[in-house]
Amino acid sequence: QVQLVESGGGSVQAGGSLRLSCAFSGNAVNRYYIGWFRQAPGKERERVATITNNYYADSVKGRFTISRDNTKNTLYLQMNNLKPEDTAMYYCAADLSAARLVTGTANYWGQGTQVTVSS
Repeated sequence: QVQLVESGGGSVQAGGSLRLSCAFSGNAVNRYYIGWFRQAPGKERERVATITNNYYADSVKGRFTISRDNTKNTLYLQMNNLKPEDTAMYYCAADLSAARLVTGTANYWGQGTQVTVSS
């Protein structure tokens, strides 16, 4: 069992930055694959970044950076040069299976943190 709690969302103007955090806890948490997803209103959930294979969605490459600090059991998403199209609820997800994580079918999800970018 893994618990995930996101924080760091907010409202910013285009060009601004935010750093999202996902605190994870539970048994053997360092065995889990973990990553960031987002869902905008009326759109399907999409994978934003996962450490596995150093994956970034094309729309965020060069602007977002994912990192993980196992000493703090925290996953980060540094988001720079934010655009209005980045507006979404951001979720972290975890699974023992990398395949389930990258396909968006992970067993564990946080409650999400809202990011709103105004033009």
